[in-house]
Amino acid sequence: MTQIIILLLAFVAANLPWFSNKLFYVLPLRSNNKNLAWCLLELIVLYLVVGAIGFYAEHATLGQVSAQGWEFYTVTFSLFLVFAFPGFIYKMLWK
Repeated sequence: MTQIIILLLAFVAANLPWFSNKLFYVLPLRSNNKNLAWCLLELIVLYLVVGAIGFYAEHATLGQVSAQGWEFYTVTFSLFLVFAFPGFIYKMLWK
């Protein structure tokens, strides 16, 4: 059940940067439009936040954290980018 919650959280977090013109939903930008670079920065920060939550969840449920190599982080970031695709389509192509 924890894995499903983490995946749903990752899906929601991956789409958050695309639905607001404010930086992290808090800081207004000078221009009213948030460009692709700001969205990608938010995406990277949210990936790290979801990763930290997953790290904590693994430690809380198993009592230890498995060691991961660079392959794991490459695959999870790629999955995070795939999760962000609906928000990207909404912001960049539909508007």
